[in-house]
Amino acid sequence: MAIHRQSGFTLIELLIVLSIVGLLAATSMAIYRNARVRAGETAAVATLQAITDAQFAFAQLCGNQRYAPTLQALTAPMPTTGQAFLSPDLGMDPLVKSGYRFILGGTAVTDAGLTCTGITPVEAYQLTADPEKPGLSGIRYFGTNTDRVLYEAMETFTGNMPESGPPGRGTEMK
Repeated sequence: MAIHRQSGFTLIELLIVLSIVGLLAATSMAIYRNARVRAGETAAVATLQAITDAQFAFAQLCGNQRYAPTLQALTAPMPTTGQAFLSPDLGMDPLVKSGYRFILGGTAVTDAGLTCTGITPVEAYQLTADPEKPGLSGIRYFGTNTDRVLYEAMETFTGNMPESGPPGRGTEMK
């Protein structure tokens, strides 16, 4: 008497395959989230550097060694060249970009000198970048100031970033 066996997969084999697929999907999502966080942090550092460079150029060319009080002020074109110091997409106060919120602040000038664009400058500034959703859009917090050095920390620099010199916490980015 011949035993006839049906071809196909057993329920156990299908469950094992589904378990493996689920494990791979979970691992992929963790890697994707980590890559997304790193991309947001990289964009934040690049934005901080762009704003810092724009502030330096503004001080040298338009501000009489003083700085722009707002990000929007950096997007105003210089009368002599018609070129702005910063791209218009970065000219919002506060700026939200790539999951980070950028806040620029500074000490108001006490004398009456205006910049070439007709605004009242600041003596010094500090700029912070905080993740909008800590842990999801970024893990690290960033800050910079008049010294043009970028700092990173695991807690916010907002309210704690001096206008010059290193902050009380965080480390210098190299």
